[in-house]
Amino acid sequence: MPKVLIVTGDAGESLEVLYPYYRLLEEGYEVDIAAPTAKAIQTVVHDFVPGFDTYTEKPGYLVKANKAFKDVNPEEYVALVIPGGRAPEYIRNDPDLQRIVKHFFDKNKPVAQLCHAPLILSAVGVLKGRRSSAYPALKPDVERAGGIFVDGAAVVDGVMVSARAWPDSPQWMREFIRILKSKYPP
Repeated sequence: MPKVLIVTGDAGESLEVLYPYYRLLEEGYEVDIAAPTAKAIQTVVHDFVPGFDTYTEKPGYLVKANKAFKDVNPEEYVALVIPGGRAPEYIRNDPDLQRIVKHFFDKNKPVAQLCHAPLILSAVGVLKGRRSSAYPALKPDVERAGGIFVDGAAVVDGVMVSARAWPDSPQWMREFIRILKSKYPP
């Protein structure tokens, strides 16, 4: 059974971690969740409240990360999912995470990323010349990294699929699973 890797950490957005996790299991893929350490990570819920200029944050579910970044052999996985939330702000500096992400881009394996995930791609240096969606406030970050910001729910650039945030999950996962199944059927 092909394996897919999800990378996140504390303050990863709950729906952006759990939606792809369950969708990929449903499609017949084996899924591991990796974080800086193997532990129960505290996810968060980012919600959009009328009258607020940005999203609000509340505690989300505890999610078991069954692998530490240092223990991940990316050769074992056919695809990568990078959820957003606040986790990308700090996990992007982890050299093992950078090694993992670089592998998927170097080997042209499918990558699904959304929300604040481009912060990781920027740190790894893989956004240059690529079309990428992101949480709209990250438009300058995507562009400074040499990417082309697209405000869309399922932006496809080769085998990379990006989106703005969890409300885009159906379109985002539909495109990602289409690409994934075409290259690595379950």
